[in-house]
Amino acid sequence: MRVVVIGAGVVGAAVAVGLAERGAEVTVLEAVRPGAGTTGTSFAWVNSANKEPEHYHALNHAGVRAHHAFAGERAPWFFPTGNLEWAVTDRHRSALAARMERLHGRDYPARWLTARQAQELEPDLAVPGDDADYAFFPEEGHALPLVLLARLLGEARDRGVQVRAGSAVVGVDRTGAGAVVTSVDGVRHPADVVVSCSGRRTDGMARWAGIDVPLVDANRAGSAAVGFLATTEPVAVRLSRVLTGSRLGVRPEGGGRLLLQGLDLDARADPGRPVDGAVAAELLVRLAEVLPATAGVPMAALRIGQRVLPADGLTVAGFSDRDAWFYVVATHSGITLAPLLRRLVADEVFGEESALLTPFRPGRFRDGAGAVAQPARQPGEQ
Repeated sequence: MRVVVIGAGVVGAAVAVGLAERGAEVTVLEAVRPGAGTTGTSFAWVNSANKEPEHYHALNHAGVRAHHAFAGERAPWFFPTGNLEWAVTDRHRSALAARMERLHGRDYPARWLTARQAQELEPDLAVPGDDADYAFFPEEGHALPLVLLARLLGEARDRGVQVRAGSAVVGVDRTGAGAVVTSVDGVRHPADVVVSCSGRRTDGMARWAGIDVPLVDANRAGSAAVGFLATTEPVAVRLSRVLTGSRLGVRPEGGGRLLLQGLDLDARADPGRPVDGAVAAELLVRLAEVLPATAGVPMAALRIGQRVLPADGLTVAGFSDRDAWFYVVATHSGITLAPLLRRLVADEVFGEESALLTPFRPGRFRDGAGAVAQPARQPGEQ
């Protein structure tokens, strides 16, 4: 079977490996370079605790477990040190309590902590004491996206996958036996199956297959699909895991650097304008409130991440029609799901339907069904 995968982000690379493992002849076409899209601007928190509804939670929980299985005992891209969340506002405390009750009913690893227990996990954390609630999700973790991508692409190439950077797709034409994908250099790539893992370009790719996969606009200021990501200079502070609070999310980025986000600030994010220096200053203030040892650390970079977010907030995975020639994947949870999609998408391309993916078919958007108002983001969300 000849398969063309469109997109060499972490999802496309994982899918390419899975297909090659099943014996497919795989070509990956990447418009710019591997990791140049959403993969390179992700908070990369591997999690499921905040994912709803229940079938989306189940998919992401399977993704978390797939990371553990893929990484084994130790891997330079995955750090399964858990997520420590604390809530100080009434809204966040109420939401956290409701979430913990749901998760306990689903047997998801989650437990309440005291302020002292939270500080035992993170000794440099400034805990607000009795004015906060603390929860710990030990199975979760974070990834270094480009290190993960390098592993997947290396494994893909080892299995004979052809990865062509600078090969933007300019046409997908249906043929009797499959399709021909044309890249910007004029090369025509025949395929029995085309798999789109094209991130923010998904809606355009899907139209070539005659289907609608609406995305939240990642070019619009303040959209739920845009948000700030800040990286500090190296700092001597003890931090081992993802911390998520009402005003700040932070995790280790490697080399002593920290990666920050503040979801309430994202309304100021405008991909069409230079980043706002006041946002960087505010994030550093919040960081020092949470980890006092970081006071005075300079900001190395502040950028705007543009996320892949289907219109209803949920993953899209499935064939465009019964002829099974064009398969589309689009998800806000790409880092969490990539190792799982490696297997599930390959299985489906080879005719083995996945119960986990059944609720996420692109056909739900037909005739406008399934498209809803822009999803709201809550404290602790990626």
